[in-house]
Amino acid sequence: MAPYKKILIVKPSSLGDVVHSLPVLSALHKAYPGASIHWVIASGFEGLLDGHPMIERLRVINKDRWKRPSALKDTLKEIAALATSLKSERYDLVLDLQGLLRSGLITGLSRCQTRVGFKEAREGSTVFYTHTVEGGRGVHAVDRYMKIAGFAGAPTDEIEFPLLCEDIKEDWARGLKKGQYIVMAPGAAWVTKRWAARNFGRLAAKFSIPAVVVGGGGDYSLGEEVVGHAGGMAINATGKTTLKGLASLIRDARFMVTNDTGPMHIAAALGVVVFAIFGPTDPQRTGPYGTGHTVIGRDIACRACFRKKCSNVRCLRDLPFQHVYDIIADQRVSSGVI
Repeated sequence: MAPYKKILIVKPSSLGDVVHSLPVLSALHKAYPGASIHWVIASGFEGLLDGHPMIERLRVINKDRWKRPSALKDTLKEIAALATSLKSERYDLVLDLQGLLRSGLITGLSRCQTRVGFKEAREGSTVFYTHTVEGGRGVHAVDRYMKIAGFAGAPTDEIEFPLLCEDIKEDWARGLKKGQYIVMAPGAAWVTKRWAARNFGRLAAKFSIPAVVVGGGGDYSLGEEVVGHAGGMAINATGKTTLKGLASLIRDARFMVTNDTGPMHIAAALGVVVFAIFGPTDPQRTGPYGTGHTVIGRDIACRACFRKKCSNVRCLRDLPFQHVYDIIADQRVSSGVI
């Protein structure tokens, strides 16, 4: 296969999905070290990739505005400008790792002669591809994305996450020492993926080192609830870090206790031990990638239903605090903590 000189990765969101796509970036960089790699990212997530040495240009789109009918005029202007810009780049290869109508459209707007996406991509996005790759069902997102990297001629034998970190200099973080705190993420995009915040607080209260609660600004009230049940053993850091700062905070933690959410994938990418609480989603597809992690959940018939709304959420509501605590206590990583 002829070497590619200019490559576009289309992966706008979400946080965990962008992290899962980083091995593709690494593989492409290895295969084509002289290539100019661009990335389409959604506003709000660009902080994770901004300034990345493997990315020559980061293209930021206002994904949320694209969803609002009232903003149609502005969206059409953005799409028109994006189409002109993408076409002028004359990409040799465009990879759609998202597989939705929006990302398919962006892929098509490039007018690149080699546009690759998943055969099972949704919302009709396959009409914009010149080539398709079968990602498969029940395959972890990282391995699925790497199939497209393999199609592009990049090596797939090593999975590397070139994740950028930056130190946190704020006063609230100065007392934290590497390996002497735990990170907790009680939030999640879906309400059905959230184990009760009070349970995270109860866990924090039983540890001998502090728990730092992380998440976006919208998770602040959850963080406060955790702190309220932690008996002075938790710090609410939700919304207080950049994405690179969040990565740094997670990197230096002893371990992480989390719902199925973006920070969980940052922890796994950095090799931090994860205790992940799963309910309606499938850990085989979106669980913490790699070895040494523990997925905790209830073995019930409706588990992994992928419902964003549920009248009872039995999979998490009936997951006892003591059961989660006992699993963490049994692990060697908790030595000296419990």
